[in-house]
Parts: sequence; C-alpha cells; structure tokens
Amino acid sequence: MAFLPPLACILVGCFSVSLAEASNLSDIYPPLWKESPGQFSDYRMENGKYIIDPWVYPERMGIYKILLSQTARYFEKFAPGNEQNILWGLPLQHGWQYSTGRLADPSHRTDCGYESGDHSCISVDSWWADMNYFLCALPFFAAVDSGIMGISSDQVMLLPPPKDQTKFCLTVATCRSSFPEMMRKWNAFYQHLKLPSSSFEDLLKYLWAAHSSTLESLHKTFEDRLEYYSEPEVHFGKSWTEAVKYIGVLRFPTNLTLTHEFQKCVPPRMLVNGDRAPFISDFTKLQNGVLFGLNLLYEVDNSTGSLSLTIWKILMRTQAARKLVLEVLKIILENYNSTFFGNN
Repeated sequence: MAFLPPLACILVGCFSVSLAEASNLSDIYPPLWKESPGQFSDYRMENGKYIIDPWVYPERMGIYKILLSQTARYFEKFAPGNEQNILWGLPLQHGWQYSTGRLADPSHRTDCGYESGDHSCISVDSWWADMNYFLCALPFFAAVDSGIMGISSDQVMLLPPPKDQTKFCLTVATCRSSFPEMMRKWNAFYQHLKLPSSSFEDLLKYLWAAHSSTLESLHKTFEDRLEYYSEPEVHFGKSWTEAVKYIGVLRFPTNLTLTHEFQKCVPPRMLVNGDRAPFISDFTKLQNGVLFGLNLLYEVDNSTGSLSLTIWKILMRTQAARKLVLEVLKIILENYNSTFFGNN
C-alpha cells in the first residue's frame, strides 16, 4: 500500500468541497462557458452538416456544453440541476488547461493561445490540447452515434488542425474506423446511461473505462509534442496520465462540484525549469502537496513496473473497498490538512 500516501495527496482536494462556496453552480463553470455555443444551430452549417472548429476554444467548449445538455435528463434521478452529471470532468479539465496556458503553442513559433495574440486559439503543437481532443471528439461522436444527441451521425464534422491531420478523426465514421476500441467503450457508457436500471456506480465504471482507455491508447501518439516543454512540465504530464489510472480504478465521481474543487489542487500555471514540489513559492501548500504526490505516485508505479497498479486494481474490485479507501483518504485529510497543507 505504498501508493496510498501519494494517492491521498492527489485526492485530498476531493474532500475539501465547500458547498457554501458552490451555492451558485454557475460560478464554477469552466471559462467562457456562457459564451460558448449551447446548441448545434449555434454552429455554421454547410451541405447539411454542422461544422465545428475544435481548434478554437469556445467552439470545442461548445461541444462539451451540448453534450452536458443532451445527457442531463439521464442524471435527473441522482440530483436536480445536472450537478451530478459525471461528464462535467471533461469540460472542467479543458477549462483548466485553457486558464493555465496549456492549450497555447509551446514552441512559441506562433501566437496561438497567448493573450498577446489569439487567446482563443488551440495549438495542435500542444500535448495537452491533442490529448484533450480525443477526450472531446470521441465522447461527443459516440454520443451522436448512440442516438442521444438528436442528430444523425452524418450531420456533424470537426475541422482538421493545420498539420498532422492524419492523427485525428473528424467524423463519427472516421473515429469509428480509426479508433474502434475507444469508440466501443464510449458507446458502452452511453448505452448504460440510457438504461433506467443503471446505478451511479455503474456509470462511473463505464465512464472511467472509456476515459482510461483513451489516454492509455494515445499517450505515445503525441510524445513528440513533449520536446517543447520544460522538464518539470513533462514530468507532470506523464505523472498526471499515470495518476488518472489509479483515480479511475477508484471511480472518482467527476461531477461538477467535486471536479471543481479537485482542480484547486493542480498546478495553476505551466511548470518551468526550477519548479520543484513541494517548494514552489507561488503555489499553495495544497497545490505543492498534490504535485509532490503525483510525482511520488509516478515513481512508485515506474519502480514496480506498474505492479502497484495491478495490486490497486485487485484491492479496489468491490464497491465496499472503494468506499473504504475514500473514507480513509478523508480521515487523512482531516488529520493532516491543517498541519501539512495549511489553510490555502
């Protein structure tokens, strides 16, 4: 259980939720949520197809906004107001990438994504943007394919990036043919979403299976992008990808308020050479602690050849075990939050 302490550092933010702070849910939506398209008719149409440019931040965010809107009815049985929709994790993560500058051109060859240039531009050279593309396009197209979006599979397409177009799929058909296994898992999630008998735990199981499969299948595809980043940022990106596997096994509930609170714990800017957790001066103690935990978990995973993940999966096979670990993590927070992480 050597990986429990670093996992506690990572998930500590899950339990710092203050519903008083989140009393107005609209206050915790991702950046430019209100300004982003909210229905297909907000996008332009050509030859009977809705055309979406996923390399413009509001247009990609609009994909999530429509997805959240169209799936809201399936989460009403869990809570009103769509707050318990577990797809919230996707747009909130994208919003964090935008606000921290991770969607900008890391090569600095263009002004794409920078406030001094086109801030709404999403750079195809960004590792974060490319990985996020598939956590946007695949769940979106799978939702269309499953019939819950109100349009047919041939009625929408995404515009290609300015380079490396062959690495991306742009329609339901091309995503299905190029990434059949990932599309199958996202479709499985939506098929269970439509079942009245599906529990919240069931939905988390299928969501995390699809999410983890997407990252696992694609992380090597865009490794060349990492050459543009500082060593600490590269390490963080790799650590984050590994940590998601453990969080997915735990079936962390990616609803609106929990995900919003969780994101207070992750780096609020790009990491630069010289950044070393837990001693980064402009990070909160909590952010330093979580980053330190991410790095430690990554080292444990590497040193054991992912044996730690295998053991974690065995231990977390039952809902009772997962609930127990969440309670243990909550106790760790209550005991050490004030002394180790401080009040920030």
